[in-house]
Amino acid sequence: MLKTIKSFLLFSLVLLSVVSHAEIRQAPNPPVISAKSYILQDFASGHILAAVNAEQRLPPASITKLMTAYIVSNEISSGNISLEDEVLISEKAWRMVGSRSFIEVNTKVTVGVLLRGMIIQSGNDAAVALAEHIAGSEDTFSQMMNQYAQQLGMFDTNYQNSTGLPGKEHYTTAKDIAILSIAVIRDFPEHYLWYAEKEFTYNNIKQPNRNKLLWRDKSVDGLKTGHTQEAGYCLAASAERQGVRLISVVLGADSENARAQETQKLFNYGFRFFETHVLYGAGQEITTNKAWKGSTNIVSLGLEKPLAITVPRGSYKELVATTNVNLPFIAPIRKGQALGNVEIHLEGKLVATRILVAIEAIEAGTWWRRLIDTLLLLFWG
Repeated sequence: MLKTIKSFLLFSLVLLSVVSHAEIRQAPNPPVISAKSYILQDFASGHILAAVNAEQRLPPASITKLMTAYIVSNEISSGNISLEDEVLISEKAWRMVGSRSFIEVNTKVTVGVLLRGMIIQSGNDAAVALAEHIAGSEDTFSQMMNQYAQQLGMFDTNYQNSTGLPGKEHYTTAKDIAILSIAVIRDFPEHYLWYAEKEFTYNNIKQPNRNKLLWRDKSVDGLKTGHTQEAGYCLAASAERQGVRLISVVLGADSENARAQETQKLFNYGFRFFETHVLYGAGQEITTNKAWKGSTNIVSLGLEKPLAITVPRGSYKELVATTNVNLPFIAPIRKGQALGNVEIHLEGKLVATRILVAIEAIEAGTWWRRLIDTLLLLFWG
């Protein structure tokens, strides 16, 4: 028999009650941003705080190198290459135009040096050298980039090269860049430290990181700039204040200074008017219920992944959670088996829903337990 049970839950061991006369604070409209497209997104919850034309396909210029770096980091993590591997620099890599790390043809440079040169100096030559080392050619590497984009959910992205130099079918969106930025930070935090480095020296040539916010705002620790005549001035950036991280992507600004100023506007807006809280951790018990015909008679329900919520500042205590579960729970029950869902509401509006799963497996009980529970279910049902 299918039944639904709704119950109020505990957030961080504190019961959050609804105060009928309390007013939910509403965030003001975001500032006007001078760019073709932008997005501001919370890292933990994925909540979009502000966006304009975020799904418009645009050339990303050197922000492309975020994907190149992501693939290199994944190859290192998978054990296919290492930071100490020596890469023979091809003539194609050496001849690359635009921003460069000034690597020399027919020399050998380690993957680690090339990766830092690409991230900090935005070296096109370093990007091509890494692409050739991993895939044999830049064309083949571009195919890998598109495969990774699909896996990450970047469905409005298409890459034609590893550098971001102009191509007719080389495009992405602010929304997709935000997805990639989150993945870079989440999946390879040990490499993400390089995105905050302000300068890098190779071949006795010192070059600064083009992300001006690294000097202007101590909370900013990445990610990547980009510029071509076609793309304008672009910046994907991340900042963390008091344990909350935001991702900003600005595409098509008018100048190097403008992309930094517009990004700063977005960060100030997001941190001032919103707050993010982790409501439940992965595997944390949210509620319990009776398990029938099992080796134990209680099943604990929780989430497979943490649940974070971003709300207007001052409205956290107005969040209300309810559980909806499908009864009865009859053993055997698998660990991770979906048994219902939890819904989070703010001022009567649904802001998040997640599937509730069994935290631990429950085996079938003895024949006597199964018999007794079968009889009890006839009356209970």
